[in-house]
Amino acid sequence: MPTEMPEGLPFSVDTWTPSSKSSKRHHFLTHAHKDYSSNIISNSSFPIYSTLLTKTLLLQHYPKLDPSLFLQIEVGQSFVIDDPDGNFTDTAFDANHCPGAVMFLFEGKFGNILHTGDCRLTLECLLNLPDKYVGRKGKKPQCPLDCVFLDCTFGNFSRSMPTKHSSIQQVVNCIWKHPDASTVYLTCDALGQEDILVQVSQIFGAKIYVDKTKYPECFKNLAVTVPEILGEDPSSRFHLFDGSPGLYERAQAKLVEAKAAFQTEPLVVRPSAQWYACEELSDVQNNRKKRMNEAVKDQFGVWHVCYSMHSSKEELEKALQLLAPRWVVSTTPPCRAMELNYVKKYCFNSKAGLNNSVLKLLDMTVVTSDDVDAFVKPVNCYPVLEGTPQPCPNTKSPVKQCTAAKALEELSLPSNRSPVTLFGRARLGLQAVDFLRGGCNILPGNLPLQTVSSDARQEFLDAAAEVKRERSPGIKENLHNVNDYQQSEVQENTRVHKSDSCENSGSPGLSEHVRKYYRSMNLPILRPLPSLVDLMNSRKRAKMGTDH
Repeated sequence: MPTEMPEGLPFSVDTWTPSSKSSKRHHFLTHAHKDYSSNIISNSSFPIYSTLLTKTLLLQHYPKLDPSLFLQIEVGQSFVIDDPDGNFTDTAFDANHCPGAVMFLFEGKFGNILHTGDCRLTLECLLNLPDKYVGRKGKKPQCPLDCVFLDCTFGNFSRSMPTKHSSIQQVVNCIWKHPDASTVYLTCDALGQEDILVQVSQIFGAKIYVDKTKYPECFKNLAVTVPEILGEDPSSRFHLFDGSPGLYERAQAKLVEAKAAFQTEPLVVRPSAQWYACEELSDVQNNRKKRMNEAVKDQFGVWHVCYSMHSSKEELEKALQLLAPRWVVSTTPPCRAMELNYVKKYCFNSKAGLNNSVLKLLDMTVVTSDDVDAFVKPVNCYPVLEGTPQPCPNTKSPVKQCTAAKALEELSLPSNRSPVTLFGRARLGLQAVDFLRGGCNILPGNLPLQTVSSDARQEFLDAAAEVKRERSPGIKENLHNVNDYQQSEVQENTRVHKSDSCENSGSPGLSEHVRKYYRSMNLPILRPLPSLVDLMNSRKRAKMGTDH
C-alpha cells in the first residue's frame, strides 16, 4: 500500500483514500501501475498531477474516471502551486521505472521533499536532479533534502543487479543460443517491460504476438506505448506469455504440448528480479542463481534473467550517500528503509533529523541526544494489519528488529492531538481517530497504527498497555504506593488514560494467535494494567500495616 503523506503536508502522492481526499488539497500520481491507482475513482478529486502518458494509460483501465481531474506535468517541468498555507513548487523527474513514471520534488516552507514513487534510482537518474541536492566528488550536497520518500522494494537485496540494458542483452543472447526453438514465450506482460519486447522485435525482425482475449490490459498498454511491435499472427515465433502465479504449470504445459506434436522444445524466458530475490531455493539453485550475468534455467524449464524496475540495496545506499537526506521513509514495504545502512547511521541522530519547519507541520518536537548509539539500538517494530500484530517484512527472519521505534520514542506530541509520525498514523492513513480519544487511550509512540476492527482494536490497545507496563521497572503487580506508580509513569513517558467504561468492562482475552506471536518474540504474555481502585486499596493496606 502506498504511503500516506504526513498530516502537515497539503498534498498526497499515490494514495486514494477517504482520508487523502478530505485532508489533502493537491494530489499526485507517479505512474500507472494499478496497485498505485486503487480506489482512484471513488476517492479522487481535482487536481491530480501526472504525466500525459500516465493519464492515458489510466483512462484505458478506468473509462469512468473523469479526465478533467488531471493536470499535466512532464519530466523536467515545474509548477508553482497556490496553497492557503503557502505556495510551493513541484518538479517532475524521470523515475526509470515504467512508461510515464516520474519522481516528484516538492519545495516549500515545509522543506525540500523528494518522493520517488516506484523507481530504479541509478546515477543517471540522480544527475537529473538539481545540482544543489546532489553531492559531488565525495562532498555533501549544498542543500541536503529534508526527507526522501523512497522505493525500498528490493531494499534487502544485497547483490548487484545488472542494468536494464545488460538484462535485455541477456534475453537476446538466450534467444540466439536456442535457434531451434520454434516458439519463444516472453513473460513481459508487466507495464515497464516494453523495452525488452522492442529490442527482440528489432533484432530478430519479427512482431510480438499478443492474444487480445488472454491479455487485454497488456495489449492496451502496448498499443499506447509501442504499437509498432504488436502482431496478430499466432504463427509468429515470439509470443507474449503470462508471468503471474502459475507460470511454471503453464510453461510445463507448453513443453508437453510441443513434445506431443513432435515439435522442437519452446523457449520460455522470464525477465524478472523476483526469482533472484527469493531465498526459498535449494543450495544447488542458490549457487546457480548467483550467475546474474547470463540467463539461468530452472527445474521447470523456464529461463530467468534478472531484470529489475526497482533499485537494489546497493543502488539505494549509493543514492542516499549522494543525496545525504536528513530523513528517509520507505514508501513500500513498511519499515524496509530501516534495513539501509545510511538510515541506521545518519537518520536516528535527532540533531541531524528533520528540520524545524517540517517538525512544526507535523506538530512534533525533537529531544536531542548525544548518545548516537541510542538511536540505532534494535527495537521491535509492530505494524498492525487487520488488528493482528505482524512482524516487519524480512526474508531472513520471521521477526525483524527495527530501529524506527527508538527514534520515535524521542518525539513528544501535544496531549490534545492524536499521534502523527512519519511511521505511524499519518503514514498508514488511520482514520478512526475517535477510538483513540474515547475509551482506553493507550498511545505508545513506537507502535504504527492502522484502521482495524473494533474487537481487534481493543486487543491491540490492551496488548500495547501491557508491553509498556512490562518495560517499566517501577510498575509491578503488587504496587504498594500510588505515588510510586505515578512517578514510574513519568519516568517512562507512558501515556495511559483510562475511562470509567474501560475500568468497568475489564480487559478482553487475547487470541491464541496473538499469544503465540508475543511468545515468538520472547515477550511476556499480556495482562491488564492494575486498576486505580486496586492501587488505592493496596496503598491503604500498606498504610494500615505501618500504623500497626
